[in-house]
Amino acid sequence: MGLFTSINIAATGMSAERLRSDVISNNIANASTTRTQEGGAFKRSRVVFEPVSASHPQFRSPFTPSDLDNGPGKGVKVREIVKDTETQGRLVYDPSHPDAIQSGPNKGYVEYPNVNIVNEMVDLISASRAYEANSTVVEGAKSMFSAALEIGAR
Repeated sequence: MGLFTSINIAATGMSAERLRSDVISNNIANASTTRTQEGGAFKRSRVVFEPVSASHPQFRSPFTPSDLDNGPGKGVKVREIVKDTETQGRLVYDPSHPDAIQSGPNKGYVEYPNVNIVNEMVDLISASRAYEANSTVVEGAKSMFSAALEIGAR
């Protein structure tokens, strides 16, 4: 394990959580958008993370079965940003709205985005706390490096 490995791992987490915060902010900003370029109401987006693959694990835990132990982590990366097309947005009856449905059983209803502001705010707090935790790791590593330099200077 290299000297800056912990900082590199925390940096991947900080980068991923920053993107997650941006996506959540976009969801909140479009919480009342009933018309998009693709057509229809805005659909909520979410970020899917995956671990950065560890090509050469350096440590194996003697307490974990070998098929479950992949060695130390290498960080996290964003696999994709996906649209939530499965969840229906709320329908509000407003036949005078320009985006009202013109035919079918939902005639006169307007479909609003499937964005729940409360859920988005909870996700935003979660992303902020995860970013803060990774920042604390970086600060801890910096203080350990400083202490090591102090010891070496004596």
